Amino acid sequence: MKTVPKMLVFGLVELVVFGSMLFVPAGSFAYWQAWVFLAVVVVSAWVPIVYLLRANPAALQARMRGGPTAETRTAQKVAIAGLYLSLAAMVVVSVLDHRFGWARVPAAVCLAGDVLVAVGLGVVGFVIVQNSYAAATVRVQEGQQVVSTGLYGLVRHPMYTGNVIMMVGIPLALGSYWGLAFVVLGVLVLASRIRDEEKLLRKELDGYPEYTDKVRYRLIPCMW
Repeated sequence: MKTVPKMLVFGLVELVVFGSMLFVPAGSFAYWQAWVFLAVVVVSAWVPIVYLLRANPAALQARMRGGPTAETRTAQKVAIAGLYLSLAAMVVVSVLDHRFGWARVPAAVCLAGDVLVAVGLGVVGFVIVQNSYAAATVRVQEGQQVVSTGLYGLVRHPMYTGNVIMMVGIPLALGSYWGLAFVVLGVLVLASRIRDEEKLLRKELDGYPEYTDKVRYRLIPCMW
């Protein structure tokens, strides 16, 4: 299937699945936080996709080949499955929190959550633009070189940093505080993925050990 039709089909299926995760647990379409959140996700995700379709379709194709079954390392299969489950639980619990009123989240906080989601997805998109080797699976490609500039000059895994920012924003955007509990689980899963990924990169990517000496932090500047 050509890239554009494939992206349209993939995007439509993803939208239906994601929308179901929002509105089925909510039991209603009268949920403005979910509509705003969905719009933010669609716009923030598709802006870099449209750019990559024109500038670097190969990088976009690499990002589409993801998921537990696409990973070759057992540790990564487990990590990705755990990340998907934690994100799904985060969304569903956040929606249920809003539906049953377990926490009262002001509208301003919900909108701040939307901003975090947009920033997180924006960071992910920028990383893909900056590093054409940033695939959805953990592997070292032929001819791959270490990228050490831009966001990679701050942390070694800026794409995951964007994921963390997005995870913090999701529950808030959906009007929930209880969903934030799953951010901890998501960060732990990402940390395990990073540790295993770095074992591979140190072994197979030329210059990576020297890069880790230059950029000390993996995920969050001045912390870890």
